[in-house]
Amino acid sequence: MEGLSFDFAGRRVLVTGGTSGIGHGVASAFADAGAEVIITGRRAEASEYDRDLTRFDYRQVEMTDGASLDALAGGIDRLDVLVNNAGSNLVAKDEWNPDTFAEALQLLLVSSFRLSVALKPVLVKSGIEGGGSIINCASMSAFRAVPLVPGYGAAKAGIVQATLNMGVSWARENIRVNAVAPGLIETGMTSVMKMEGMEAVEAAELARVPMGRWGVPEDIAPSVLFLASPGARFIIGQTLCVDGGFSVM
Repeated sequence: MEGLSFDFAGRRVLVTGGTSGIGHGVASAFADAGAEVIITGRRAEASEYDRDLTRFDYRQVEMTDGASLDALAGGIDRLDVLVNNAGSNLVAKDEWNPDTFAEALQLLLVSSFRLSVALKPVLVKSGIEGGGSIINCASMSAFRAVPLVPGYGAAKAGIVQATLNMGVSWARENIRVNAVAPGLIETGMTSVMKMEGMEAVEAAELARVPMGRWGVPEDIAPSVLFLASPGARFIIGQTLCVDGGFSVM
């Protein structure tokens, strides 16, 4: 991005769900800033995705499987930044079903908490000024009702609260924990809103964005890099809304 740069040369970063969408945008930005970037996905090999991921260290992981998450953490002996980004809504499975609701919490909230705790021993050793960082991914649905995805919303609200608690609890252990809450961002998950027949839904959502446009993953990445950088060394427990003004309407 013109006029904005970060230096993460020699640093190691893990971005869960870094194969597409916001995760890929964030992973790419860290790589552009010189970091060694690990990304995760569900497929066996990076080559199975429809984009070139060769610049990243790819690890297969199942976010709802505790053993899989523990294995991922166990294979990382050095880390400076963890970006808990992986996840999706489960609207196709009906999040009003209690079992699907519980699955959404496991996928979006419990997994990020488990991975953060598992990687804490290596993050505390980070030499970045201000300490190692955990950046969680919240959502506008953490702050407003979205009846279509009650599980997703509850999980994202939990992310905000977990960020507060981890931020306070780990601040004196060389780890800073913060979060970003993206607004309307063009990704595979939100592409349904651009389908034929969804024009009214899209228009209603965009009407809440003072900037009058969709965001893109590249709009989110600089905020994540900032929060992980020495420039944010006195910031903990915060959830930064990156939403074109959606949250203030």
